[in-house]
Amino acid sequence: MKLMSVSALSAMLVLAGCQSTTAPSSVVVQPKASAKAIEAHMTFLGDDSLEGRDTGSRGHQIASNYIATQLAGLGLEPAGEQGYFQSVPMRKALLVQSSAKMSLTKDGKTTNFEYPKQFFTGPSTLHAKVDVTAPLVFVGYGLVSKEFNLDDYANLDVKGKIVVMLSGRPKSLPSEEAAHIQSLKAENAAERGAVGVITLHTPSEEKVRPYANSLMYLTSPRMRWLHKDGKAEGEFESLTGSAYLHPDAAKVLFAGASRSLDDIFADLAAEKVPTGFALEGTVNLKRESTMEDITSPNVAAVLPGSDPKLKDEYVVITAHSDHIGFSNDVRSKDKINNGLMDNAAGVSIMLETARLFAQQAQRPKRSLLFVAVTGEEKGLLGADYFAHYPTRPIDKLVANVNIDMPVLLYPFADIVAFGANHSSLGATVDTAAAAVGISQSPDPMPEQAIFTRSDHYTLVQKGVPSVFLMTGFTSKDPKQKGGEVWGKFFAKHYHKPTDDKAGLTADFGAIRYDAGATFADINFGITTEVANNPQRPVWLKDSFFGKIFGKDYNQQK
Repeated sequence: MKLMSVSALSAMLVLAGCQSTTAPSSVVVQPKASAKAIEAHMTFLGDDSLEGRDTGSRGHQIASNYIATQLAGLGLEPAGEQGYFQSVPMRKALLVQSSAKMSLTKDGKTTNFEYPKQFFTGPSTLHAKVDVTAPLVFVGYGLVSKEFNLDDYANLDVKGKIVVMLSGRPKSLPSEEAAHIQSLKAENAAERGAVGVITLHTPSEEKVRPYANSLMYLTSPRMRWLHKDGKAEGEFESLTGSAYLHPDAAKVLFAGASRSLDDIFADLAAEKVPTGFALEGTVNLKRESTMEDITSPNVAAVLPGSDPKLKDEYVVITAHSDHIGFSNDVRSKDKINNGLMDNAAGVSIMLETARLFAQQAQRPKRSLLFVAVTGEEKGLLGADYFAHYPTRPIDKLVANVNIDMPVLLYPFADIVAFGANHSSLGATVDTAAAAVGISQSPDPMPEQAIFTRSDHYTLVQKGVPSVFLMTGFTSKDPKQKGGEVWGKFFAKHYHKPTDDKAGLTADFGAIRYDAGATFADINFGITTEVANNPQRPVWLKDSFFGKIFGKDYNQQK
């Protein structure tokens, strides 16, 4: 792929800047998003010269500088910790591949597991060297939830021991709620004094996420953001050892136990939830990690509100600016993962939404906080850091509208707002979409629990009602089936070097920047309604997430 020349890059900057001109205050402007402005932003952010915008990279810094410059040019005020920037400290860890060891000692006999054929592990961002030996306890799925009357640790003593747990969750749990409960597995183990976790792939998980597929990421780094005291978020000091074990290799752990692994898998097939019990023998887990501390910026800017009281409250509009950098796929000559849809498209729509507001003669009542977050691809790192260290008081953030990877390859006729069923924002999305002839559709992939998998979810966990917007599966063009286009994009281009203009146009035809403009118009409508409504958005009474994360001031009465 040919790099864009400096002159061409400059032209893109000029074009985007021209689209950002603020209208005279005496003129009432009918908001209308510009497809050309979105094209300009996407062309710059998706260019080879940004080298895939990997977290902490030169290319991502260039993208962040561009975003900050655009927001400043619109007249938005800095809302970071260093001007428009919030520097996010991170730790990057790599596993020393030759150091990964796992063995079982039982009845005086030691069984060594083969890495990575039988087990694999990842690096630690806390411990450079791990060597832990401990007895074993099977804890079923390792789930705990008062709301669903779950406690897989009931009557089990796991202090000082390595817990053995099944991947996944019971089929009876609703997917979004289950995704949250599953995310707490390591925390559950650490709170009860465990020193390690061994996760077993179940037959059903093997069908969805085969063990072999995980091996493609053996050399990938693990990244965690760091608190002000240098502690890595999401790591537990006492929980040192970890491994994923192939189901065939795992059978030896249950030899001589009250129940075999085959018995447990038979329970799963019958949709029975297994209970835990102690296992015989001890396991030794070893690994070494190399670590590097880096920083990567969030970009934050605010458009102050016009109401004397409501201006101290904020509607947050987010999109992640990072992608995954260079490809390791030896089959591809092109090594740059440009991330045109993921998420140059989302950032470009966010910037265009900011322009629509900046050019209005009358500002909205509440303030608008635009945040381009880093490290989404590494585990929602920048968004989670912002949620923990917000640049405006967390109780003043009334709602979050997140834009992540709209697939602008067909003229979408519907929009999906993940999380719309949990708060009053669902009705707001309906109204805003209908105003531009677009309907709202329910989640077409509930089993994927996508509501819990993008940046907005970090603010949800702080109690902020949020939605994540995505193009729907219906196309206005009868010759195109939106769902098929969406699926083909994911199958062939997602997280690949062909998520760029050349690769996408070759497969789908011209990029639909006009669809991006429609998306921006919807985003503008949602934000306008939230910003001007005297009542802040509220969690619905029956929402699981509202019940566990909602606050007194934003729950439905």
